[in-house]
Amino acid sequence: MYLIPIAWLYVVVLVAAAEDTVIAAILTLVFWGLAPLALFLWLFGTPARRRRRLEREAREETHVRNDRAETGADQ
Repeated sequence: MYLIPIAWLYVVVLVAAAEDTVIAAILTLVFWGLAPLALFLWLFGTPARRRRRLEREAREETHVRNDRAETGADQ
């Protein structure tokens, strides 16, 4: 998954290095590199975040059921 962001940053750094002024290079790096890359990583990371959340909720539900089963057996 990280091959595309690395390649994108490589291209953007080369374009920024070819700019005439330092300000233009910084703006190119931010608006053509970092901002779109952050959006890309956030969008493509959504399924993984959703999976982790569902797994965490399932684990918590299992722990709650196990706790209830253990306390019910003792009474």
